[in-house]
Amino acid sequence: MEIVLAKSAGFCFGVDRAVNLVYDMINKGVKVHTLGPIIHNPQLIDDLKSKGVTILEKPEDVAENETVVIRTHGVPRSVYEKMKTEHLNYIDATCPFVQKIHKIVSDVDENTIVFIAGNKNHPEVEGIFGHCKGEYYVFKNLEELKSICENDENIAKKDKIFVSQTTFSLKEWNLCANYVKKVYTNAKIFDTICSATAQRQQDAVNLSKTADLMIIIGGRTSSNTRKLFEVSKENCKSYLIETADELSNISFSGCKRVGVTAGASTPDGIIKEVLETMSEIIKEENIVENDAVVEATEKINDEEMSFEQLLNESFKDDRGNNDGFVVGTVTAVYPTEIQVDIGGKHTGYVKLEELTNDPDAKPEDIVSIGDKLNLIIMKTNDAEGMDPLSKVSFDARKRWIDIADCVESKEIIEGLVTDVIRGGVLAACKGVKVFIPASLSGLRKGEDLNSLKGQTVRFRIIEANPAKRKAVASIRSVLREEKKAAREAFWAEVAEGNVYTGTVKSLTPYGAFVDLGGVDGMIHISELSWNRIKHPGEVVNVGDTVEVYVKSIDAENKKISLGYKKTEDNPWEILKNTVPVGSTKTVKIVGLTSFGAFANVIDGIDGLIHISQIDNKRVENPADVLKVGDEVEVKVTEIDYDKKRVSLSIKALLPEPEKPEEKEVSDEPMIISTDDPESIKLAAAAVEAEEAQAEEE
Repeated sequence: MEIVLAKSAGFCFGVDRAVNLVYDMINKGVKVHTLGPIIHNPQLIDDLKSKGVTILEKPEDVAENETVVIRTHGVPRSVYEKMKTEHLNYIDATCPFVQKIHKIVSDVDENTIVFIAGNKNHPEVEGIFGHCKGEYYVFKNLEELKSICENDENIAKKDKIFVSQTTFSLKEWNLCANYVKKVYTNAKIFDTICSATAQRQQDAVNLSKTADLMIIIGGRTSSNTRKLFEVSKENCKSYLIETADELSNISFSGCKRVGVTAGASTPDGIIKEVLETMSEIIKEENIVENDAVVEATEKINDEEMSFEQLLNESFKDDRGNNDGFVVGTVTAVYPTEIQVDIGGKHTGYVKLEELTNDPDAKPEDIVSIGDKLNLIIMKTNDAEGMDPLSKVSFDARKRWIDIADCVESKEIIEGLVTDVIRGGVLAACKGVKVFIPASLSGLRKGEDLNSLKGQTVRFRIIEANPAKRKAVASIRSVLREEKKAAREAFWAEVAEGNVYTGTVKSLTPYGAFVDLGGVDGMIHISELSWNRIKHPGEVVNVGDTVEVYVKSIDAENKKISLGYKKTEDNPWEILKNTVPVGSTKTVKIVGLTSFGAFANVIDGIDGLIHISQIDNKRVENPADVLKVGDEVEVKVTEIDYDKKRVSLSIKALLPEPEKPEEKEVSDEPMIISTDDPESIKLAAAAVEAEEAQAEEE
């Protein structure tokens, strides 16, 4: 079966803009109010309420110094005027397409009639006619439009314009526009259906024509969502749902292609959950007739051949008891059988092997006179008036009936996995064996089913036929619900700074995804290590158990950014605690440049030995003195924690060079004779010595 998501589904531009605006305010710690629900999606509204967002009905309810956000549907001009008059703080999140309609209707004079196609009780339409200066009419279809025009002759004499609600039916609008063009040649028609809405409706039409069934996701009070439902159901069976929970009431049996679309106010997270749930439900519905189920059923039947007579549904006794069920009262207990009263002229007896499957048991240890037992009549003996009965057979039938009842009740039961067979496993529960297909086992594709053998597992019976001794169960459906409950609990308590233990689920070039227990978070590659790494696999592997903390939360898109690096592992913190300024350390040269050498101080931190700090003597090129790999003793002369720089010196640890004996210098000025060459040489030598000393200093 194929599941196809419409090309355009989910948030439109206007909704996305408004929702992001509100969440941004929340993240900044602003107390947020909205004038009416920001959009028509109950799940998102509930999420906003949980974060402290309140919905106000009137602008005057806004407290002083607080801010209100105007909903995407817009409001009448009178609301804007009131907020300005009373100096109320507000942020306008009205959809730009709706604002365009407000401008169109407010720009015409009061003698022009405004016709609005839409639902007169919808807040968007209320906002539109709230900007009209004069007469206006609201119509929801062609019939209402004709009724308005045919009952008022003055309409033809006046100027008039036609606009529509942004989410109006494209098909209905075209019918209305064609009618107007025929009866009012002077009318101005503005096509104000939102382009995103029009595209969604067209995509829904195209998809529904090729699908066996359509699922439309969105709030039931959302106009654009209802329009998607209306255009889809014209072509195939269609269902409007708000959440994935409602899928349990829908059967996909016989469907080869299922189409999915969503209203413009439906969050991506809800769409994703619906698609995932649909995939699993469809797998469960389709799996019950495959070859693996048939083989599993045959194996169960081979093991339970003693049920053959029990499971003959056509059996009826001569008293009209369907399936031969009776309630008997124990009247006598013998070493190899018991006698029971089953009413009427007949007496029943139960042999030991039909009383229990335990060959070592004794009747007196199992029943007492007066006990009432549920039994099945094995054969009616009119001649002797003694009917053979079976408790074992009744118990076996009852077990299968109990299993079948679990399908409707959706009860979660436990069973022990006893066998691994082709296509799945068998689990014993309630005295019978049920088949769990590999795809519903909860294991990933390719994982060894033998890992389940001997394990007690929780599952739900999804199909059962007592007559055929066939039952199919799903571990995955239970895991799905448990994960959903875990996700809800997680999002209810998650906060920045929370610490979790998770399992690395997958690696990408930019980070590692961690399963926190039904919810995935991502550790960006820059958060995996204090050292520079090229791939997350250098630090973690799939399947690793890691301790992480929450760095940031995007509740709307259900995204979590995780931190992995520990403060105590920060090499700069380690440096601060272990290598103070002034200390000496043996370091390894890791790089050479024209201005010095870099040496590794501790893991993750390199320091610079400036060329002037390599030796007491003048060094022209660091490579003349050092090479990569050399280990040298240095002194830490400076650490700049803000700029992340460490200065090292070899020279600081070298002994001071011996200074040459100073010659007495006469205070008398040297007299140089240009006629005496020796005098000139002495003077030049003195100048050179002074320059050398100055340079050294």
